[in-house]
Amino acid sequence: MLACTSQRSTTVDSSNTFKKEVAEVLRDQVMQEAAWAMQQEPITVTAQTSPRSAGGKHDFFSEGDYWWPNPVSLDSPYIQKDGMTNPDNFVAHRHAMIRLSKIVGALSSAYMLTGDEKYVQQAMRHCKAWFVDEVTLMNPNLLYAQAIKGRFTGRGIGIIDTIQLMEVVQGLLSMQHAKSISKNDLSVVRNWFDQYLQWLTTHRYGKDEMNAENNHGTCWVMQVAAFAKFTGNQKLLDFCSDRYKTVLLPNQMATDGSFPREIRRTKPYGYSIFNLDAMTMVCQILSTKENNLWNYQTSDGKSIKKGMEFLHPYLADKTKWSYQKDVMYWENWPVAQPSLVFGANAFNNKDWFETWKKLEHNPSVEEVIRNLPVRHPLIWLE
Repeated sequence: MLACTSQRSTTVDSSNTFKKEVAEVLRDQVMQEAAWAMQQEPITVTAQTSPRSAGGKHDFFSEGDYWWPNPVSLDSPYIQKDGMTNPDNFVAHRHAMIRLSKIVGALSSAYMLTGDEKYVQQAMRHCKAWFVDEVTLMNPNLLYAQAIKGRFTGRGIGIIDTIQLMEVVQGLLSMQHAKSISKNDLSVVRNWFDQYLQWLTTHRYGKDEMNAENNHGTCWVMQVAAFAKFTGNQKLLDFCSDRYKTVLLPNQMATDGSFPREIRRTKPYGYSIFNLDAMTMVCQILSTKENNLWNYQTSDGKSIKKGMEFLHPYLADKTKWSYQKDVMYWENWPVAQPSLVFGANAFNNKDWFETWKKLEHNPSVEEVIRNLPVRHPLIWLE
């Protein structure tokens, strides 16, 4: 019995030490971001609409990134240019959601560092606007995400846009015992995510995204896991864990730890990083003492550690990348990827942690921010 207590104490001490090291790296940035977040007024999907949206005022709307007007006729359906982002597409709702994620992530991180309830109160102002207030809330579905003019009013592929809500729910979890949180408001927010999970798991768009064989399928599992943890949906948590073991890892990773489907894309470097980050977060969210996904390995040796070992040399030194360069944003990657910090914690790997420390922790490029939904590691560390 004493041995077990000692082992648990060592594990807890190690975890606390790592969290303190991460806090030391991020403290100044967190407090600066929180100071900014304290000055922000809520902006939801109701603040701006697009005439190209088939939805209403409360419906999230976005357009497919790589779709452009047909030069033959501007009135004809859009055409695809894979990897090339159309700067004229409607992205206001996506920007508003990313902004919400940054605000709640910063405020919850600052609350963890200081214990000051003012950060909780401001975070709840924004969450109530998005998920509680009937005048400004967003409907709990993504029927009109990543639409394509002349082709689709919405697509399952658009579900990837709500990965930005992961740090919102994780921030709320980290603040849930604060004195200034209204239990009723928190319950209403949880109900919103219950409804969204119902839509994600039953609507055709949700099923399409779940069955995607690349990073979209990974991101479905990642965000469903985050929302299920927030709502206490054990059935979905178990489903996501099983899907990581039986679908994501065996079907997407090669035995050398690479992701062949991502490497074949026009942005192989960025997509490989993104998919590894997403799989890492699946492990971070779902792992328990009884079911540790960090240590899970397929019969042919595929594991999250193998993925980290494959990609880390290219994160530490991009010049070693031996595949095609990305057609856009090649110069902007990597940044302080969550796979590095959480992988370093899981496997006690100092090299990965040192690489994370050296990289950019506050990127400003829109495409990088969009593909980096986890920007506040403190709130994810137990």
